[in-house]
Amino acid sequence: MYVKQLVNRKPADLDTTLATLQNSTADLLLVFGDIAHFTAPGFHASLRQAFPDALLLGCTSAGEITANGVDDGTCTVTAIKFDQTRLKQASTRLASMDESFAAGERLGKQLAADPLKAVLVFGPGVQINGSALVNGISSVIGDNIPITGGLAGDGGAFKETFTIGPDGVASDQIIAVGLSGEGLCFSHGSFGGWEPFGPARKVTRSEGNILYELDGEPALEIYRRYLGEHAKGLPASGLLFPFAMLGEDHTAIGLIRTILGIDEASGSLILAGEINPDGYLRLMHASTDKLVDGAETAAEAAANMPQGAGQSLGILVSCVGRKLVMGDRVDEEVEAVADVFGNASVLSGFYSYGEISPFAAGSSCKLHNQTMTITFLSET
Repeated sequence: MYVKQLVNRKPADLDTTLATLQNSTADLLLVFGDIAHFTAPGFHASLRQAFPDALLLGCTSAGEITANGVDDGTCTVTAIKFDQTRLKQASTRLASMDESFAAGERLGKQLAADPLKAVLVFGPGVQINGSALVNGISSVIGDNIPITGGLAGDGGAFKETFTIGPDGVASDQIIAVGLSGEGLCFSHGSFGGWEPFGPARKVTRSEGNILYELDGEPALEIYRRYLGEHAKGLPASGLLFPFAMLGEDHTAIGLIRTILGIDEASGSLILAGEINPDGYLRLMHASTDKLVDGAETAAEAAANMPQGAGQSLGILVSCVGRKLVMGDRVDEEVEAVADVFGNASVLSGFYSYGEISPFAAGSSCKLHNQTMTITFLSET
């Protein structure tokens, strides 16, 4: 396995930057970047020309991650050449949020023909039910195949995001790559670091990922009451105060849900993924130290799974809410991950509107919010 990475600072400089890799070959091109790069004229064509045989996979971000830390307004291109791993690409369009499960099924059917070992998937960050997407894929390929990836960002604007795949750049497409081969080592880890506060509140009316009522009151009204001055910045300020999902006995089930939007007319909150209509929710908050510790825990979970030799790649997908909390100290969570994996690993990734990963090895895949989720690739 061979990994080469570059960072392009200005959209107009892409061809010049790609020329530094002109003697490189790649099976897979991971691309994460700012909206301005993805929407620049000729963006897809330049990548295609530089790497005509590589599969394209990536999305827009709310911050770009490399081993050097976190950037804004850049585009990271990571070229991977595998020695033993086989790849298969799948893509589909998402007509509406209600179609998220069906879109996942379509991706699963495109990938299921091969003996899969793992799946990487990236989708739009708005107008999508991320948990339904993951459930749709798993319904076809099975719960035993790990799925990792995330939902695109647009710098925290929550208006329009983009992915890149075989047909170019689009705001309504979901892109996946299936990986197979005995020589592939695919490990993962996911952890938050947020702490709950306030009482647990009963979900009294919800539909999928739309939360209408808590304890019989409009969810938006309750949420605004808790946020106080922060409520003026909704929906973006909701990233600072996600919900912990609780079971009927008020015990945390390990899933966090971020607010992606609000509906004034219905008094509802639009969450990044589905919630249990019979469960409870509790608000959360975090400190920088807790989030950095969470990133390190996620890295250690991935590092403790079987690894290959030689060069390796860590794909980091962290929630934009974590970035907002940490502010100028955001590089610290990337440094914590880099310390675990060492200098032999190339790191790439982005700040997202949703993270996709199993809880642990052998468990089913879920959509997470407000976590640092890590996928680690190597070969024996």
